[in-house]
Order: sequence, then structure tokens, then C-alpha cells
Amino acid sequence: MSDRLDGEKSEKVAWSAPRWLRGPRPTAVPGLIGTAGVVVGVLNLMSGLFPRFRHSRVHAVAEVLPGAVSPLAASASLVVGILLLLLAHGLKRRKRRAWVAAVALLPVGIAAQVVYRHSIFGAVLSLLLLGFLIRHRREFAALPDPRSRWRAVANFIVLGGVSFALGMVIVSSHPHKIVGSPSFGARAEHVLWGLFGFEGPVAYTHGVDYTVGYSLGALGLLTVATTAYLAFRPEHPAARLTDEDEQRLRELLAKHGSRDSLGYFALRRDKGAVFSPSGKAAVCYRVISGVMLASGDPIGDVEAWPGAIERFMEEARAHSWTPAVHGCSETGGQVWTRETGMDALELGDEAIVDVADFTLSGRSMRNVRQMVKRIERNGYTTQVRRVRDLEPEELERVQKAADAWRDTDDERGFSMALGRIDADKDGDAVIATAHLAPAEGEEAGPFGDLKALQYFVPWGPDGMSLERMRRDRSADPGMNELLIVAALHTAPELKIKQLSLNFAVFRSYLERGEKLGAGPVMRITRGTLLFLSRWYQIESLYKFNDKFQPRWEPRFVVFRSSRDIPRIGLATMQAEGYLELPRVLRRRKAAESLPCAHPEESVLAAGTLEKVA
Repeated sequence: MSDRLDGEKSEKVAWSAPRWLRGPRPTAVPGLIGTAGVVVGVLNLMSGLFPRFRHSRVHAVAEVLPGAVSPLAASASLVVGILLLLLAHGLKRRKRRAWVAAVALLPVGIAAQVVYRHSIFGAVLSLLLLGFLIRHRREFAALPDPRSRWRAVANFIVLGGVSFALGMVIVSSHPHKIVGSPSFGARAEHVLWGLFGFEGPVAYTHGVDYTVGYSLGALGLLTVATTAYLAFRPEHPAARLTDEDEQRLRELLAKHGSRDSLGYFALRRDKGAVFSPSGKAAVCYRVISGVMLASGDPIGDVEAWPGAIERFMEEARAHSWTPAVHGCSETGGQVWTRETGMDALELGDEAIVDVADFTLSGRSMRNVRQMVKRIERNGYTTQVRRVRDLEPEELERVQKAADAWRDTDDERGFSMALGRIDADKDGDAVIATAHLAPAEGEEAGPFGDLKALQYFVPWGPDGMSLERMRRDRSADPGMNELLIVAALHTAPELKIKQLSLNFAVFRSYLERGEKLGAGPVMRITRGTLLFLSRWYQIESLYKFNDKFQPRWEPRFVVFRSSRDIPRIGLATMQAEGYLELPRVLRRRKAAESLPCAHPEESVLAAGTLEKVA
């Protein structure tokens, strides 16, 4: 035991980075500055939208300025206001580039407020913010986030919409100087032409047309410039698993893969990895919406976990990301909380079936037994094999079927999804398939007699973990019960001793809440979960897993502060694919949707649980 503790300490000491390298510890200053940036941005925006104060003390000085200065100042005030609002979040997260941009913009905003609106209060507030930024410049040392070209598209859509809305306000903000009474369509046309730098159908008096024109042109230029910057800036790729990292992870899994049923999912190509100084452990993660989200336990030797965790935390601190862990085991949660000081919350339970103890006999297995027998009488047969044993033609057919039966355009999942079926990389994976020969006179489907499939990734040398479940919609209900039972019956031939099924969220709360003598808190919690099950079928997933008499292993989420829980929850839902717009807009019956913590969403219909992407 002492040797293990010494090993842990040596790992952690090996990554004891000097203070100057770590940078300053986070304080409340960036949050205050970010809030002040929002206030100053709104003031600049309002300064550009509304006419100057004719009775201002500095109005007499401004009158001697060239006539074109005032419209330009209004445009600059609008642009500075929008950019400061966009930069506020980066300032709260201590981003260095946000600090540089804010320091460069504030003098422009100060000049614009003085020239156009003659607002001494706004100018003084902007000046104070500028001085505060310069004084606390060492607080803003966070590195940039991983980049994606899709941000350019999102920027064009969002900022373009904001520019159009502000343009409508600008066009209508001088009602007494508009010639005639232009319709809403004419005003919208004027805005669209103005954003591209051309004159529209709306006319003004007293030189207001210059102010409106410059303002609309500035908004259009801002949209185009920021979109072009995001699209063509130097590449700083998002976290991706390199070939070298994958090879190192495979070596760790070969030695320590039996420790965690989620370990093999670290080989997803869209995850990054940080290794301990000795290379004996690693933490795999993805950055989503500013959250550095790790999944499962660290990979590798438990003695080396502290070193990998420390590097993970240093990476999060360097970029000002919010660190979090999703789905770690009890041992993993203890190490994470001990090494980082973070808190842990029980998220749910993983259903694990011991092959040696599984049987279809007994009253408790009657429903599963009857369903499997009925499907077999209907002519269905099953095959359970290693992926490397499939012929290339059959593997190609299975891959096409898996894609065709998927319910979304892309593969979904994060903590319990691999996202591929590859005989070369994952030859030890297990695939279970259900087949039904076409009746006489009927034509075979596009995938022959294949009707359903389940895919299991390796869990050490003697275990496997469910990755996906797909079926043809025309197949009989009960395909998943059939294939799970077939996999368990074939497991001894494959030298498999344990099988990890689905993840039941908040299972213990449901179980404790229905027991005799449960307190009011537990009953209220259970009632809330049952209410949410109308959309997410939380209880149904628990009941389905419970059919196979599994042992339940708790899984936890680790977080830094309770304030971060909503943000981590949203990031997790994004990672798992539950917040994608096509999924939200897609019409599906509530009785057919059943999300789970394995990679895809499960569907419960007429007693059938199916995982779909």
C-alpha cells in the first residue's frame, strides 16, 4: 500500500509546474470587468441609436467639426457597442484576445460618445473600464478555445439577424425627418440595401440620411468582417485524437482496460487526451461551450491518475475552461475529488450483467423468456461474432444498415459511444445480428435478411460494453431482448465474463422513492423524475435494464462549483447529441423516445428498446 501511495505522490510532484507557468489563479475581477463591458456596450449601442443631445455643454464644440464626423461617430458607437457585448463573455473567462480587443475598442467608443451623443457619463465610464483593464491585465492570460469553421456560419446568421433588427430601429428612429410614410416592406428593403452600402427607398431631411446610411453600412461591414475573420483566421484545431495518442491509449487499455467499462470509448477521434508525466495514465476530454468535459475514469494505472488529473486541470486553467467529469466510477470520483477539491454528485447507475449468473429460468425472467421464444417462433435467427470474423461484404452491409436505421444525420454520443464499426481498428469488438428470411414470393430488403444489430466494444480481455442498438422499423418488437439474450448465451464461447448494458439516470432515486416509508423528499424527487419520463422515459429505461437482473454500479458527475452545474448539464446534453436542432424539430411520439447514457437514444415501443443515434 505504501508503494502505491509513493507512486501517486511521485506522479503528482513530477507535474508540479512553477507558479509563473500556471499563471494567476482566477479571481472575481474578470467577472466584474465582463459585466462592466456589457454596461458600456449597451451605452455605446444606445448612443448610436438615438440622436445627440442638442443642449449638451460640448455641443458648441462639436458644431465646428466637419459634417461627416457625426454620422461616422454614430456608426462607430454602434459597432463598438456590439463588439463589446460580444467580448463580454470572453472577458469573464479571462481570454487574452478579448482583453486586447476591448482595450483597442474602448478609445474608439469614448471618442464616438463625445462626438455624437456628447455623453460625458458614458465617456467617463468607458475610460474607467479602460483603466481597470490595463491595471488588471495580468488577470487575462487564458489561451484561445479550439476553433471551428462553423462559428463563421453561426456568426453570419446571428450577427446578420441582429444587424437587420438594429437597422430597422435606426431607420425608424427619426420619424419626424422621414419623407412620406414608407411601409414596413420599404423600410426593410432600405435596411437590406444599406447593409450592403447602397441607398434604399426611404428618404430623410436635415442630413439624417447620412447618419442612417453610415450606421447601416457599419453594421453590414461589421457582419462581413467578423465572419471573414472567423472563416480565414489561422487554424487552431479543436481537440482531436492523434495517431500517436491513440496508440498510447491502446497500450494503456491493453494493460488496464478491465478497470472501467467506458475505457474503450476514449478512442473516439473527436476527443483530446492529456497524459501523466510518466505516460502511464491519461484523461480524455472534449471542450464544449467552454466546458472541458472528461468522460469516465482516467485511462491507465491508478497510481498515475493524479499526474494525468493535474495536467487536465492545468489545461483547463490555461484556457479558462470549466472542468467537469461525466460518468466516472466511485473510485474515479474519489480520486478526482481528492486531487482537485471538486465535488461529486451521483448521476445514475450502470447495468452490468455477470454472464455466469445469467439465466432465463425463474419467475423474474418470465417476460423476457416469453418474448424471446415468441420471436424465435416467428422465424428469427441470431448470430454473435467478433467483428474481425465478418466477411468484408457482410461488414459493409452491416455498416450501411446501421447508418440507414439511425434516427439522425450524424452519429451521436460522447461518454459511451465509439461512433464507428471498423474491423481493422476494433477487431475484438462483438456484433450481434438478427435475421429473418423473406417469405416465399417476397423480395429481400435492401440489407438482405438482416433485421437488427447490436454492437459491443471490448471491456478488457473478458468483458464487453454495449455501444449501439439498431433495428429495421418493420422488424417485430423485442429485437433488443432477443439480441441481448443471444449475446449473453454466446459470451462463454467468446470468453466474455461480464456485459455492460445501458446507463439508468437517477435510478437510485426512483428505487428509493417507491419503497415503503420513503420520506417526502424522496417521493417528490421520484414524482419529478416520473414527470420528466413523459419526454425522456427515465423510468422505462431503468425498468428495461432491470429485466436482465443486473448489478448496478453507480456513476458520478464531478464539478467545481454548484454554479457550474447548469452549464455542465447543457454541455453534456450537447455532447450526447440531445440539443441538436434537427432532433428538437423532429416529430416523434413520446412513447417512442427513450434517451440513455449510452451513445444513442433508446426507443421503447411495444416492449422494445432500441438505441438509435
